[in-house]
Amino acid sequence: MVVHNGIVENYLELKRELTALGHKFVTETDTEIIAHLIEQIQRQAKSEGRPILLEEALRRAVRRLTGAFALGVLSAAEPDKIVAARLGPPVIIGVGEGEYFVASDVPGILHHTRHIYFLADGDMAIITRDGVELTDFDGHPIKRELTRIQWDPIQAEKGGYKHFMLKEIWEQPRAMTDTTLGRVSFDSGHVFLGEMEIGDGELARASSINIAACGTSWHAALTGKYMIERLARLPVDVDYASEYRYRSPIADPNSLGLLITQSGETADTLAAQREMKALGSKTVAICNVVGAMVAREAHGAIYTHAGPEIGVASTKAFTSQLTALFLLALKLGQLRGHLNTDQSIELITELGRIPAKIEEVLRARSAQCEALAKDFATSRDFLYLGRGIHFPIALEGALKLKEISYIHAEGYPAGEMKHGPNALIDESLPVVVIATRDSADAASKLRYEKTLSNIQEVTARSGRVIAVATEGDASIGDLVEHVIHIPPAPELLSPLIEIVPLQLLAYYIAVRRGCDVDQPRNLAKSVTVE
Repeated sequence: MVVHNGIVENYLELKRELTALGHKFVTETDTEIIAHLIEQIQRQAKSEGRPILLEEALRRAVRRLTGAFALGVLSAAEPDKIVAARLGPPVIIGVGEGEYFVASDVPGILHHTRHIYFLADGDMAIITRDGVELTDFDGHPIKRELTRIQWDPIQAEKGGYKHFMLKEIWEQPRAMTDTTLGRVSFDSGHVFLGEMEIGDGELARASSINIAACGTSWHAALTGKYMIERLARLPVDVDYASEYRYRSPIADPNSLGLLITQSGETADTLAAQREMKALGSKTVAICNVVGAMVAREAHGAIYTHAGPEIGVASTKAFTSQLTALFLLALKLGQLRGHLNTDQSIELITELGRIPAKIEEVLRARSAQCEALAKDFATSRDFLYLGRGIHFPIALEGALKLKEISYIHAEGYPAGEMKHGPNALIDESLPVVVIATRDSADAASKLRYEKTLSNIQEVTARSGRVIAVATEGDASIGDLVEHVIHIPPAPELLSPLIEIVPLQLLAYYIAVRRGCDVDQPRNLAKSVTVE
């Protein structure tokens, strides 16, 4: 029996070869090819008078496979053995009390053990009653550190919430606090990023930062761009990880590569990381799983400590990534001389206030978002608007809605409305606008005034506006149909609060539509193939 995650790119060639040798196929899957290939290898070895064990047959088989694969293989001839192999998609081996597990992700085995081997590309594990033997594809013994996962299995339960997603939305204050814990000094303003091979001097000398990420992590990257450029005055490029290799990136050994991924095993992000390294850049990973592939291949890691995230639609991983990015921006700003002690202390103090403000939104606005869901659950389309650092939050709000409610939703820069999207607006289109007031400086005031102008463009065309606004802003209520008020925060930290009502709105709309909130159709939590 073969369990397979990935894609065998040369399966048609192998199928023709095996069919010519008399193999009969009952499916059209590339997975069945692997089973027949292993059988053929064992049959050939036996006919030559040199029978081989399952692990040797698999070693020979993987040399014939082109593509990406995570494999678990069992044989009736060796019933007390499982052989696993990895090239691309993740494979983990759990070690319990007299028991062993093969899985693709940590949460699946947390109820049984927290001791994990993370296989690297080219690794094979032979699991028997006597233990776990690790080798490479050539059969040479290798050593991998047995990692203890700090997540409590109870954390992976719903804990009284109707869905994991709702539980994880409510866990964001704690996840953010845990990501900050031990990394900042509220007295000195210093930021400590301990898991770095890259020294402070090398970080300070970086000429630019290239960030690669996918999905929600890409939205975090876009937000982080504003944080890093504002606080460290360091240019930042953000790429979809799936596109990075295809734009012929320019080699720059002085540029720092930054990879953002919840699982640490996202195939496209790993491919982008390897391209960055091939171009001479050192890389840093932001991820949620200690020991994951992206962290092992990086020159430093900032772990988000969000705990297990079971819901496919990422929530607490996103706000934890924003927290990690803010810490990195602070660190770079200090090293590059753009933040003094007083500024650092002020920013860290404001960061420390955000978890309580998120809790306030959760307590005060959940019922309002649930009521709004009743009004808008039958809508066919949504538009989300934001300016500046709030634009990535509009993108993330739209993504949350589309992936769990199956409603078409788009995020747009508010200033781009007149360049096309205005044509979509009518009395049936809900438009969610992030219209917070960050500070009294001229740039923030102008951004706010321009956003109000965009709201007026929508209402003049009979669009239905839901505004996310700052507490105390009474005037906006005269312009829009619905207002969700949130506590004030500095501009670079306000996204951490703004996203919460958008998550709640998406959640309650999806529930009202009867959708599978935690496991939306056609999506997976860890995207381990390209």
